[in-house]
Amino acid sequence: MTSKKRSGGKSEPLPDGLEAPRRHWAATVLLMALTVTVLDSSMANVALPAIAGALRIDPANVVWVVIAYNLVVVVSLLPLSAVAERVGFRRMFAMGMTMFMVASLASALSTSFLSLLLARMAQGLGSAMLMCLFGGLVRNIYPMSKLGMGLSLNAMTVGVMAVLGPTIGAFILQIASWHWIFLVIVPICITSYFGVRFLPDVPRSASRFDWIACLLSAPVFGLSVVGLDAVVKDPARAALCLLISALAGWALVRRSRGQLAPIVPIDLLRIKPIAYAVGASAFSFAAQMAAFVSLPFYFKEVLHYSYGDVGILLGVWSIGVAVMAPVAGYLSDRYSVAVLCGIGAACMALGMGWVILLSADVGLIWLIYAMLLGGVGFGFFQTPNNRALLAGAPRHRSGAAGGMQATTRVFGQSFGTALVAVSFNISLANGAVIGVGAAVACALVAMCINIARYLSPVPDLEF
Repeated sequence: MTSKKRSGGKSEPLPDGLEAPRRHWAATVLLMALTVTVLDSSMANVALPAIAGALRIDPANVVWVVIAYNLVVVVSLLPLSAVAERVGFRRMFAMGMTMFMVASLASALSTSFLSLLLARMAQGLGSAMLMCLFGGLVRNIYPMSKLGMGLSLNAMTVGVMAVLGPTIGAFILQIASWHWIFLVIVPICITSYFGVRFLPDVPRSASRFDWIACLLSAPVFGLSVVGLDAVVKDPARAALCLLISALAGWALVRRSRGQLAPIVPIDLLRIKPIAYAVGASAFSFAAQMAAFVSLPFYFKEVLHYSYGDVGILLGVWSIGVAVMAPVAGYLSDRYSVAVLCGIGAACMALGMGWVILLSADVGLIWLIYAMLLGGVGFGFFQTPNNRALLAGAPRHRSGAAGGMQATTRVFGQSFGTALVAVSFNISLANGAVIGVGAAVACALVAMCINIARYLSPVPDLEF
């Protein structure tokens, strides 16, 4: 059993989760943090066409409102997860929520593309300070016997908020300016402060912080996304960014290989269930994000639907996620993770492919069916895969596992968003269709990874 050191040198077992009712309050605070981060990203996606029109930005550049946010998140998640293990989860949570709230206000007050990008980058830092805690918090809030339920509740909340996000965002745009997209989450941020004291007491790490590894991790993740975005419009810059990213990655792996608890958790990737889960997660979230950035343009400019219809269509996807998350959580204790996730990825690919194969004059109901199928597939994938990743890590590395889970998710989303930027650079007129096609391709790669996981079965470890 995992233990923690006391000041006298003795050790005592870590509790297997929190006791009720503290567990319920801590879970509520965690769900509130999930709510603000999901609402922000989902509403911002819907607002991209409105922001582009108001600030006179072309679609290939306006996606940087999303990319800039995700770029900051992806380069800072792993270092911040290491910082959180040293300063404490509660303190990091309070600082992250404060940063996120102040940056949201700054985004709402932005009057230029530059000021909005800077505010979104600050939002990304605040979001990363929260996201790096999610996996470690859920692992320490719930006992192992309830971990699947906790992950399902998180996934269901993400799904519900993702339903409300596009819908709320679309209807806000019907009656007000895009600035209000960033204001509606401020009251939730303020309310969350009252529950910080209920969060679990996770033992702090006394190990030295590896600043060199921290600095190396930034170009590994950041320049890979920037390089991909520049592939079409500036191939030389793209090649340079990708080369520097690869060299930094090589140096980072060499530096981290011999460490017991490296900032970039190479040690966890040696555990095969975690390695498979990370690969499948990256491409699944790339597929989801590429679709959600492309589809508002496709529905609005190709099929000529209103913002209200766009909100309904994107919301249907998230309804599928919310409905399937608890079902997938129940099944993940009884059936192979590879089978469940493979089915989910296949349904995602089929649903998104169905959307772009339907004719322009098709009724709204058929698009609703296609989006629902994609959402059901994503919900079927998410909970079993996250459980395999978190339960496969040793308990004392739960913070690192949570940081890696969040990094994989955001890197996948950034990769998917960059694919959309490449799609619009290839063809401004057909960029939305190409972007959805890229989402289908990523979902198929995730399906293939799960086929490989099924053909090379490994036991799911629990600690």
